Amino acid sequence: MNKNTGNAPHMKVENLTKSYGDAHILKGIDFDVAPGEIVAIVGPSGVGKTTLLRSLSGLTSLTAGRATIGDQVVTGPVGEIGLVFQDYRGSLMPWMRTLENVAFPLQGKGVGRAERERIAQECLANVGLEQAGGQYPWELSGGMQQRVAIARALAYDAHILLMDEPFGSLDAQTKLVLEDLVLDLQRRLGISIVLVTHDIDEAVYMSDRVIVLNGKPAGVIDAIEIDLGREREQIATKSDPRFVETRNRVMREIMGN
Repeated sequence: MNKNTGNAPHMKVENLTKSYGDAHILKGIDFDVAPGEIVAIVGPSGVGKTTLLRSLSGLTSLTAGRATIGDQVVTGPVGEIGLVFQDYRGSLMPWMRTLENVAFPLQGKGVGRAERERIAQECLANVGLEQAGGQYPWELSGGMQQRVAIARALAYDAHILLMDEPFGSLDAQTKLVLEDLVLDLQRRLGISIVLVTHDIDEAVYMSDRVIVLNGKPAGVIDAIEIDLGREREQIATKSDPRFVETRNRVMREIMGN
């Protein structure tokens, strides 16, 4: 990886508020993301989770409040942040081979071709696709395409990954494999991750902390520390009584019970 990866800055969200005219979406959102932490954002459908993620990325302006990365206030796209969306097919350029897709964002940073390709190859290796650089996206499975999207975010030297339902379009088995892949990447590279998901099991399994949104406009109604250790395993972890208890707590809060 690039030499700076692993030095994730602190992210802080203070009184984040977002409205579209008379439509008030988010109000008074406060939380932070410590370096190397995985934070999951959950809530009912339509509550504003994706709006929150876009606000953190600088793609959407705020009505009030602020988000900061280290000492920098986010007012637009920030180099330390990488984005991974659910629509991996739409995010990859079909006329470019896999290596070119991963290397492409570095071109805008003035990185020379040989160095772009070296970084891209290294990032593909990090997601287990070191042999796929010469293939086009349409020659890859959905899970492989999403790995490419993750590799591209890493290639940009992102220290914080913002992931919006990244596994929502994948089959159940591929989804579990990629959950573990992301956890492994986080441990090896020391990056921070903010994960938006509708899947409560996924949120509890992957994160150090779950932020629950609810209400209209939406606010943070709970911030739950996940006491399951850093080493997770799909069957053992999800059978742990602490996992079940936390999942049920989140579910009750989302359903308003």
